Amino acid sequence: MPYAPSGNAEIYYEEWGQGEPVIAVHGLIENTGYFTLTGVAQALARTHRVILMDMRAHGRTKVHGEPWGYDVETTGRDIEALAGHLELSRFHLLSHSTGGFASVRYAMNNSHRLISLILTDTSSATCFFRVEEESEAFHDRFAQSFEKYSWEKIMAGIRMQPFPFFRGIADRPDKENLYDLAYRMIKDGDRAAIGRFIRSFYKDPDPQIEGLRQITCPTLILVGDKDDLFLESSQLMNREIKNSVLKIYENTGHMLAIERPEQMAEDVLEFLAAHS
Repeated sequence: MPYAPSGNAEIYYEEWGQGEPVIAVHGLIENTGYFTLTGVAQALARTHRVILMDMRAHGRTKVHGEPWGYDVETTGRDIEALAGHLELSRFHLLSHSTGGFASVRYAMNNSHRLISLILTDTSSATCFFRVEEESEAFHDRFAQSFEKYSWEKIMAGIRMQPFPFFRGIADRPDKENLYDLAYRMIKDGDRAAIGRFIRSFYKDPDPQIEGLRQITCPTLILVGDKDDLFLESSQLMNREIKNSVLKIYENTGHMLAIERPEQMAEDVLEFLAAHS
């Protein structure tokens, strides 16, 4: 298995196709399967070299002891380490949700490294509470839900209460197939590591407006109209990133690659072709 060294971690990655490089970073509890099981990676690989990475605490990436590095800055350094390991002078950066938190923060200081930036269902803030005590209490309960229960019980809970991340899937006639796909993606994840990640990562409610204004690379922002957490933040990023385009998918929630894989791949390919 291929790994890129980054501090005390070995970042797992996969490569698909040839052409201009696209590094892709998934969201919370996901892994490279977010792009491969949905067919998005294969579609992009028809014209590009697609490099999928697992974030720390996710997938096959290994972290050798503390500090765990479960924070947005370290994730950005892991992206840079992977690019350096593969000797990429410039690359496209595709991201989803939590991976997008790190990607947009990375872009604030590294636009010169990016051919383009693609942000799906994400935010430039890394938490959604203005009061630190509220944030810590919520994320502690959220982390415990992974630490205490099996993936089977977690998925059963999601079916009962899909809001907010699975609301779009719950409204679909093929929802059971999509739930099964999500389960296949996450079932081997380390729930204890994800709990530590949740407590550590989601700390900063500041959307970093001035940082967004420093992003100069072409930017595509995709979001579902049913993504209650990230619709407003996507609109904000579109306003503040000068060279950006926003596309809102109708009748779509947070899991864009699961819910609308063909349309997502088509839009990303069109954007990549326009900014090669």
